[in-house]
Amino acid sequence: MSRSKLCCALRDALVVLVSVTLIGAPAGPAHASASRSSAGWPEPVPVVSRVQTTDPVVFVTIDDGWNHDPAAAKLLLDRRVPASLFLLPGAYSYDDAYFRNLLNHGPVRVENHSVNHPDLSALDAAGQRAEICGARDQHLAKFGDSPRLLRPPYGTYSETTRTAARACGAEALVTWTYDLTTWGSDPVPVPRLKTGDIILLHFNGTVTDDLRRVLDAAAAAGLKPAPLREYIDRW
Repeated sequence: MSRSKLCCALRDALVVLVSVTLIGAPAGPAHASASRSSAGWPEPVPVVSRVQTTDPVVFVTIDDGWNHDPAAAKLLLDRRVPASLFLLPGAYSYDDAYFRNLLNHGPVRVENHSVNHPDLSALDAAGQRAEICGARDQHLAKFGDSPRLLRPPYGTYSETTRTAARACGAEALVTWTYDLTTWGSDPVPVPRLKTGDIILLHFNGTVTDDLRRVLDAAAAAGLKPAPLREYIDRW
């Protein structure tokens, strides 16, 4: 075979080989997706700061759990408020009866707020799972109900937080529309509430007054508190 014919034959063979290789190779995104799946990374949970609904409802959420004010418990029970309580295990470790009473006699639900209240975004994946799954396990052991919502401390989170939340059984990462907690001497002015707003309060020394202000503002706007978990289940 002449040199020119040999070169043409080699060129044609190379074209065929490259074509077969490209056809047989997986596409980039699909390959990345397969690698992600094989690594066991769950799909990240959605982040919710306000619920999209046409129902005339708002959502009351109360964080931490350190102040066990009997007046706040009475108000929650008397008004049948379906509040979401994002509790820290340490806040009920010395007095779980306070929250058991709310769970047994009212429509509240206990949700996940981590074990030690760290900035989750500053932790690696293992650290975040330890915080989120650890709180889930303690809530389940104490109250017999596994939390399905996560509120990250300080409202800070990363993409790793969203995947860790899913791995630990959460269905959504919940922040808030308005923080109406009173931290000083002057209460935070309550805006006119709108359908789907998520209100953040804390179990601090002003929780009863803060809760009453929020319930009154909701009523004035023609809104009623609704169970957050049930509405997020509809997404």
